[in-house]
Amino acid sequence: MGIPREPLRLPYNKVVAGSARRGCRPAFDEGVGSEGLGLRLEELADYVMRCGQLAAALEVCGWPKPGNVHRTADFPDMRFEHFIASSVSMGPALREAALRGARAALGEVSVDGIGVGGLIKRAVEDMRAWQRGGNTHLGVIMLFIPTSAAAGMVLAEKEEISVEELRSAFTRVVDGTTSMDAVHLYEAINLANPGGLGRFLGKEAPDLASPEARKELLSRGITLRRVMEISSRWDDVAREVAEALETSCNVGYPTLTRVYEETGDINVAVVHTYLKILSLRPDTFVARNFGLRYTEDIVKAVQLGMSVAREVSRRAGEALRLGGLTTEEGKKAVLELDKYLRKGGINPGTTADLTSSSLLVAILTGFRF
Repeated sequence: MGIPREPLRLPYNKVVAGSARRGCRPAFDEGVGSEGLGLRLEELADYVMRCGQLAAALEVCGWPKPGNVHRTADFPDMRFEHFIASSVSMGPALREAALRGARAALGEVSVDGIGVGGLIKRAVEDMRAWQRGGNTHLGVIMLFIPTSAAAGMVLAEKEEISVEELRSAFTRVVDGTTSMDAVHLYEAINLANPGGLGRFLGKEAPDLASPEARKELLSRGITLRRVMEISSRWDDVAREVAEALETSCNVGYPTLTRVYEETGDINVAVVHTYLKILSLRPDTFVARNFGLRYTEDIVKAVQLGMSVAREVSRRAGEALRLGGLTTEEGKKAVLELDKYLRKGGINPGTTADLTSSSLLVAILTGFRF
């Protein structure tokens, strides 16, 4: 199955029901010389962009992902449609990331010239410009930009993407980040204005709210990678970046493809992927938001809130054990978990981000439904 260049062109939409294809062979024009190569890179970038937009949209469409916004549940100040708008709006930044990644693979730019931080900031600016619901996708953007650059790297030289190659390229992209990338990341986070930030009181890096953050990041040479490593202590999106998509590739991706092959239902596959990740990784956003009721220290806040996050994980695991959306008993447990989370104002937002990332890995490597 080839990578699509135009809608409805076979064999791209010719997917056997109930199958999850992997390792798609791209249908990019081979091209020779600089003009042909340029056309191929443009097509490559378009492909990666569409994969990202689709992954983000599919994640928010999953129903019912307990505690999240989805197609039948909004938050008071944030609607399903806000998430759809943001899923589309991040496209140009993803496209540019893929293009720069490809050019880095071809030696036209250096890896540290990809500008991951600046592209994250650009995507956040677009997210804010295209809807008024606020921060819908900061965590997704932080994952999708380096993943898109990594995908561009692989596709610049090969005709398909494997999970192993994607992770290797992802590591190369993140290893190549600079202190200016870290500055742009700080700016992007402050622009997104997410909840649950607290304060970092350690000495390894400046707090996001510090007026000296830019100066300190640059003078100390603190790179985006280093920021992600430090932040991994309280944020699993940062951990996922630092660990080259560990959960997305080793938990989310195989769960998504397996459940889809078993059920032929993309919604069930998305929701079960979400529940699987949630059952195995207590949500750090849940833990932070609970702990910040008692302390502004972000590290201590996560420690205080982890018991709440673990209880949510236990309930998610129990819902899956009962069959999730494939049995009546499981459906009841999923809906009860959703009710429990909404009543308590608990939103496993980090799990949603990791589910989106799992979808992107799957779609980039050939999954179709």
